[in-house]
Amino acid sequence: MIEFNNFSREYSFLKDEIDLAINRVLDSGRYVLSKEVSNFENNFSNYLGAKYCVSVASGTDALTISLMALGIESGDEVITTSMTAYPTIIGILNAGAKPVLVDINPDDMLISPDAIEAAINKKTKAIIPVHLYGQCCNMERISKIASKFNIHVVEDCAQSTGSSYKNKNAGTIGACGAFSFYPTKNLGCYGDGGAIVTDQDDIYVKLKLLRNYGQELNYNHNINGLNSRLDEIQAAILSVKLPYLDAWNKIRNEIAQKYLENLQGLRFLTKSSHITHSYHLFVARISERERERFSQYLKGNGVQSLIHYPIPAHEQAAFEGCIFDKCKQASSSSKEIISLPINPWLKNEETDFIIECINNFK
Repeated sequence: MIEFNNFSREYSFLKDEIDLAINRVLDSGRYVLSKEVSNFENNFSNYLGAKYCVSVASGTDALTISLMALGIESGDEVITTSMTAYPTIIGILNAGAKPVLVDINPDDMLISPDAIEAAINKKTKAIIPVHLYGQCCNMERISKIASKFNIHVVEDCAQSTGSSYKNKNAGTIGACGAFSFYPTKNLGCYGDGGAIVTDQDDIYVKLKLLRNYGQELNYNHNINGLNSRLDEIQAAILSVKLPYLDAWNKIRNEIAQKYLENLQGLRFLTKSSHITHSYHLFVARISERERERFSQYLKGNGVQSLIHYPIPAHEQAAFEGCIFDKCKQASSSSKEIISLPINPWLKNEETDFIIECINNFK
């Protein structure tokens, strides 16, 4: 089976470095908010070109804590896309705000700036553009809308570590950038993990308090916060992986280009020329009536495929009673999309086999 992700190959490649890093933490006897966390936060902020990085327990918490630090509270509305993993919505709900879901552009499946502007009202306090699949949203337009209405932008960068928009790294354009280090991500740890980056001094101070019970000094709590800390072992693992990220993203781009040039019978999402794509996922489109048969055909030939995401957020049962527009594009697109393997551990002959297999599909 050609796996969608291949963690065993990754670990085999990194084994000596990973084992050394984990043992270093175990030997230190310090497992929470110590040297490894500080080192990774410095390394990650430097990589992105951000002033500050605050690591947290998950990408979902990264969104929640970003909104809390920006003063978002009960009764406020936060606009985001319906085409996203549901944890984006949970991040908003956990901050006490109400999610407002809007539709996507049909060509790239990213949040529509026109839909954002149409949804803004007096209760709107923030926008969360989701850089889906590794491609950045139209941040120039979104930033102008946010400035016009004096509302915050928190970038959901769970799928876009290493992506950029007009030479600015994803996560460094809004007030905060929220990242996930779930194992499947381009930069993933061996469990849950996340981080927030910002250039604002006051926001940085709040983020550090919020991720640690609102505690500034031991047993001294200035505000209410959460228990959301990246542990030392995961931070050490991420520090091992970070120097490889650009090379791994380059491989992803090479596989994507090979797919684009050689695959037949599928439609592809558009990519803007001013965006550096990290290809967290390679998503193609096939007719709704063919998708299940196509997926089973791939499986029968030893190729694992997935769907990201089969049910848009506004159609989820848990979202009843929340706010959304018709989201027609999200609804229709979700019935046509399919994700093909694009991890950097794919061998050339495996990529060639996937292409041959797809081109033989009748």
